[in-house]
Amino acid sequence: MKKEFFINITFLLAVNLLIKPFYLFGIDRTVQNTVPDGDYGLYFALFNFTFLFQIFTDFGIQNYNNRNISQHHQLLDKYFPNLLVLKGLLSLLYFLLVLLTGWLAGYERIYLPLLLVIATNQVLLSLILFLRSNISGLGFYRLDSLISVTDRLLLILICGILLWSPPFKGQFRIEWFAWAQTAALSITALLAFSIVRKRLKTLRFRFHLPFLLLLLRRSAPYALSVLLMTIYNRIDGVMIERMLPDGRLEADIYASAYRLFEAGNMVGFLFASLLLPIFSRMLKQQEEVGSLVRFSFQMIAVGALTALIGVGFYRTEVMVALYDSGSAYSGRVLLYLVASFFAVYGTYIYGTLLVANGNLRQLNYIFASSLGLNIMLNLLLIPAMKAEGAALATCVTQFTVFLAEVALARWKLRLSFAGGMIARLVGFALLLLGGASLIQAYLPWPWPWRFLFSLALGGFLSLALRLIDLRGLLKLRQERFG
Repeated sequence: MKKEFFINITFLLAVNLLIKPFYLFGIDRTVQNTVPDGDYGLYFALFNFTFLFQIFTDFGIQNYNNRNISQHHQLLDKYFPNLLVLKGLLSLLYFLLVLLTGWLAGYERIYLPLLLVIATNQVLLSLILFLRSNISGLGFYRLDSLISVTDRLLLILICGILLWSPPFKGQFRIEWFAWAQTAALSITALLAFSIVRKRLKTLRFRFHLPFLLLLLRRSAPYALSVLLMTIYNRIDGVMIERMLPDGRLEADIYASAYRLFEAGNMVGFLFASLLLPIFSRMLKQQEEVGSLVRFSFQMIAVGALTALIGVGFYRTEVMVALYDSGSAYSGRVLLYLVASFFAVYGTYIYGTLLVANGNLRQLNYIFASSLGLNIMLNLLLIPAMKAEGAALATCVTQFTVFLAEVALARWKLRLSFAGGMIARLVGFALLLLGGASLIQAYLPWPWPWRFLFSLALGGFLSLALRLIDLRGLLKLRQERFG
């Protein structure tokens, strides 16, 4: 199973790393630098606001369906049309809640059209994730990988024309960015639907209330998990914009650092999307999962620590290079967010394992407690430290969730204590920290070269300490390709 995981995660990462970083830093960053100050901060706050209610358009259906289809392929014809009808009804509820709550939250009428477009994009994104859950649940991991980047590839093409072609240059507005996403997501949803449709023997939409209620009841625990995680991950941007007199500008600064967090977060999300069907199938067949947990965690932890130490030394330089508004202050915001990578990546491994094992009630206790902690920290830190305080609150919350999930996974699945792996990770971090300090102090190179050299040092040390077993990976490759 490690061979299957490695081959597919390599393909998944390769495809996404070719497209998504270019979108984030070539398109998304350019949009923020192009539109007037505060406009992107408003967009970021509205995006996070609509994200808070995304549970009402998904209701845990994606995770429930992925786990269910990966274990029982034959249920696709029965579940797909009914779940699609259910998602349509939930999407109508979602629109009503977003608009009503937006009005109650005090957003001015001129912002409501943009809010509605962003909400439409959230519905389309949720639909794509549902369609992809069927594709990956059936075991078509590489096809799912290609669909995962289609919307970003289309968005690069559309926004590239709007940003840089002579007829539109200098006229770009934040509303164009939202509409471009609508077009890209719509095309991707149609493509994903056509792929699933080919795997169906029949497609008959029927409104069967008892069955829809049964699906709602079964997906409810997943829905609660998604709701709690969404709130503690996204409420910070909303609270910054609402709590501070200069909230739009502070949200702008937070969004600039959060973009880098999202770029790194992409890796963890890809691991989770691949591991959920694999863990689900292994647990159903009563296979041992501990080795795959350690294997995947080692791979992802090395990246998290390398990013933290590399960015930690050059945080201000990175923000100044990327943004017109970059400063030492935004560099500190970035540092706190990148520091949470290790915890976030860990939750993608252990949280996914617990979802696959059906431990949703215990997970929801963890998420509910962490949500309370996150809101309390934001209320305390945002007035005093502004965007930096929100970033610190995020870091503390993510480590709390990670440690609780590790403890729960060890208890429920009787995972052995990986003392050797932890010792190697600690040794790796200390050696990399020392090496990066020497690079910064003594190499007379421009900072980008010192930064890249620090990252390369992380790769070398991971091989030397066998956190990434190159010989084992080559063996897997030979077994696959002969």
